[in-house]
Amino acid sequence: MDDRIISAHLMMEDQTVELSLRPRYLAEYIGQSQAKENLKVYIEAAKMRKEALDHVLLYGPPGLGKTTLSNIIANELGVNIRTTSGPAIERPGDLAAILTNLQEGDVLFIDEIHRLHRTVEEVLYPAMEDFALDIIIGKGPSARSVRLDLPSFTLIGATTRVGLLSAPLRDRFGVVSRLEFYTVDELAYIVSRASDILQVQIVGEAALEIGKRSRGTPRIANRLLKRVRDFAQVKGDGIITVDIARVALKHIQVDDLGLDEIDHKMLRAIVISFQGGPVGLDTIAATIGEESQTIEDVYEPYLLQIGFLQRTPRGRVITPQACDHLGLPRPKSAD
Repeated sequence: MDDRIISAHLMMEDQTVELSLRPRYLAEYIGQSQAKENLKVYIEAAKMRKEALDHVLLYGPPGLGKTTLSNIIANELGVNIRTTSGPAIERPGDLAAILTNLQEGDVLFIDEIHRLHRTVEEVLYPAMEDFALDIIIGKGPSARSVRLDLPSFTLIGATTRVGLLSAPLRDRFGVVSRLEFYTVDELAYIVSRASDILQVQIVGEAALEIGKRSRGTPRIANRLLKRVRDFAQVKGDGIITVDIARVALKHIQVDDLGLDEIDHKMLRAIVISFQGGPVGLDTIAATIGEESQTIEDVYEPYLLQIGFLQRTPRGRVITPQACDHLGLPRPKSAD
């Protein structure tokens, strides 16, 4: 169900538009003030010493700008960036081919780095530490190890699940930054900036309305803006007003807190069918016709974050805030 309009994962429709909306330098980058300030210092120091920047690990929920920030780092350093992903590097030879084609100071960006094969990781360790590549030539008794020197480079790893990274790999990153969810004001600013790039007029209240429903995620904010723009052009005069924004978001079933019909269906099932819980994950999955893994990975995180759901040893429990939002009476378990 990653094709929901409020999904933070990258969709096909995002790829073309996101490239034009992404900021290119730190001065244009909105939010993540702590990570941004630290990176500004590290980048400036590396440029003053004329060295490669320390390896950088960016982690946090999807859609918060890890890929964007990686490209910004390369732009600020004035170097090229080579982009790949953990699942794409299947064999050590694939990684060796990428590393040997890097130039001095280049950035290698590996998305979903937690999905690297263990054999590939082993090749990456000396490359990160010593800028060297150990290659085995030949087979059997005649096999020998050859060390190739690599140019100094910066590895930027991005992951949504930092806990799955092996300790040896995690320890080799000099700069580790967690990206946080964005505030409503930051998202409204992002929406206003994106509307300027898309050449659509938007009023401040409408940008705030979209920001409120974006679940703290710029990718969702930009996606909602595109859908609201369509309604403004067809049902309005092309200007996104707060009324047009509310009508559009109601039609695409995204409520005041960014919940969609599936979130409502799941919460209602817990309240109405199970008196607010506790109820097991498999039982919820069977009731709403979804897989347990999908509920746990896709639906639950945001509901837990906003305090609408609680995980207990006996199962999931609804909270009073969720009942009030849905307009349902609070069951005894929610009091």
